[in-house]
Amino acid sequence: MQNDTLSPLCPRIGITHGDFNGVGYEVILKTFEDARILTLLTPVLYGQSKVFSYYKKNFGIADFSYSLTRDARQAWSQKFNILNIVEDKLDIDPGKVTDLAGLMAVVSLEKGVDDLRNGHVDGLVLAPANPLNMKRDRYAYANQQQYLDAAFGAASSMLILVSDRVKIGMLTSHLPLREALEAVTTERVLQGVRGFAMSLKNDFGITAPKVAVLGLNPHAGMSEAFGREEVSLIEPALLQARNEDVFAFGPFAADTFFGSDAWLKYDGVLAMYHDQAMVPFQLLSAQGGAYYFSGLPAVCTAPVMECQYDLANQNVANPDAFRKALYLACDIVRQRTR
Repeated sequence: MQNDTLSPLCPRIGITHGDFNGVGYEVILKTFEDARILTLLTPVLYGQSKVFSYYKKNFGIADFSYSLTRDARQAWSQKFNILNIVEDKLDIDPGKVTDLAGLMAVVSLEKGVDDLRNGHVDGLVLAPANPLNMKRDRYAYANQQQYLDAAFGAASSMLILVSDRVKIGMLTSHLPLREALEAVTTERVLQGVRGFAMSLKNDFGITAPKVAVLGLNPHAGMSEAFGREEVSLIEPALLQARNEDVFAFGPFAADTFFGSDAWLKYDGVLAMYHDQAMVPFQLLSAQGGAYYFSGLPAVCTAPVMECQYDLANQNVANPDAFRKALYLACDIVRQRTR
C-alpha cells in the first residue's frame, strides 16, 4: 500500500546518502535491517539502488528487500524506499575521497531538501558527508547547516546536540575560534536563549524549559579576573530573557558545570562555541547523539558522526548515532503535529 498522505503516527522521513565511500550506507543498512522500524516511519533514501545493493551484498545482508519510487509522495509504507538520484553506474571506492562521491552527496542533499521544503517528506535525516569534498561550483557552503539556512531563508538557525542524556545548543557552531568569540554579542545571546527555549518547548514538548547558559572565559570570568564578557555581554542578555519570562540561568563556568551534576538541573545547556559544546556532549553521549537543525520551518537532523573513511566497507561502523537522528526526526515531527 502506497503512503500518499502524511501521517504523524508513521511519518515519511527522507534520508540523504551522504558520501557513499564512507560508512553512510552501512549505518543505514544496519538500522533498517530490523524491519520493526518500518512500523514507526516510512523511509525514503535519496541515493542509488546499485550502491545500496553493493554494500548489502558485501555485508552479507540477504533478508533485506527494498522498493523503488520516483516520487517521495508515493513511497510504499512498511517498506524501505529508494529514490534513485541518478541512473548512471557509480564507481564506488570505499574509504577514498572522490569527486564523484562529493558530487552525488550534493545531488542527494539538493533533492532531499527540495522535497522537505515542498512537504513531500515530513522530515529529513542527513547521512555523514564530507563538506570539503562537497565544495564545488554548485555548492558554495562550508557545511550543511549553511546550505539549509539558505534553502529555507533561515537567518538564525541553531545546531542543538541531542542525546538521551543531554541537549546542548551551540550559539556559534562551525566558526574559527577567533570569529566565534567576536560573534558573541548581547543580542546574539538573547536570540540564542529565546530560540533554544522555544525549540525545547515546541519541538521537545517541555512546557517551561530551564536553560543554563555557559560563560565565555575560564571560570566564567571569575568576577572579571579572566575577562569581562560575562558581565558586559551575557548577563544583560539573560536579564532581558528573564524579563520576557524565559527561564535562563548563568553564566556558568563550563568546566565545573559539567564536572559536577549541575547540568542535570536544566532542560538544556547553551554553549558559546563549538568545542565548548562538543567535548562534554561526546563524553555524556556514548550511546549516540544527533544534531537537530533548530529554527527551520521543517524538521532536519543528522547523526553526530563523520564519514569514517578508515572504517568504510569493513562492517564495523556503529549505527547508534544515525539511529538516534532518525528517531529524533520522527519524535519532533510527531511533537509538531500535536
